[in-house]
Amino acid sequence: AFAIYTLATRAVGAEARVVPALPADSEQPYGHDLPAMAKHIDRDTAVVFIANPNNPTGTWIDADGLASFLEAVPPHVIVVLDEAYFEYVTESGYPDGCRLLAQHENLLVTRTFSKAYGLAALRVGYGISHPALADLLNRLRQPFNVNSLALAAAHVALSDDAHLAKAVAVNRSGLRQLAEGLAALGLDQIPSVGNFITFRVPDAQWMYRNLLAAGIIVRPVGGYGLPESLRVSVGLPEHNDRFLDTMGRLLTS
Repeated sequence: AFAIYTLATRAVGAEARVVPALPADSEQPYGHDLPAMAKHIDRDTAVVFIANPNNPTGTWIDADGLASFLEAVPPHVIVVLDEAYFEYVTESGYPDGCRLLAQHENLLVTRTFSKAYGLAALRVGYGISHPALADLLNRLRQPFNVNSLALAAAHVALSDDAHLAKAVAVNRSGLRQLAEGLAALGLDQIPSVGNFITFRVPDAQWMYRNLLAAGIIVRPVGGYGLPESLRVSVGLPEHNDRFLDTMGRLLTS
């Protein structure tokens, strides 16, 4: 899962427990193993982080799986459901975490304007939770943690349905383009519903360096336990074509 969860936990002096992901041959390769996560919860557990869809794999948890997990979590444990890529997902079984808040007062759903809304440079996002949990977070947050320009831009972005729909459509098309292109190159990949695909190459570090030399930036994911893989973000069609063409040339060089 997203590396920041562990870093943020340790930064406040807490112990971070990372539960191994699902195996590569599962229905959601390298996704969250929710039953195993539930078993690791004890009386000392304070917070559990879940990303849906997951980063860097792009795998997702269905409604039944998420509901079962939340039922198994004790009420003293806060579940942070990271839905940074929520807007991109079109699968019918994908759950909207906000619809579960009435049943789970210990649930905090987080979303961002950095992805589908295209406001990453402004560093603005939001959380939705039970009022008691929101009040606690409001008392703990830093003052002036979001600037006025970011707030104004986020407010406008929420009403720009046309832009959001276009961004989601471009991403869906690009995701398909990359998936088909990587498959044509004979590369294994993790099926993704986000705005990126993680794929396997013979030498990830060599490929990363040579792509970078060609002006193409991808993300090594060795720190996530995938040393032979890279993650590429969806771009415009011409960007995706350039990436795939360069990959093909490097693989045969």
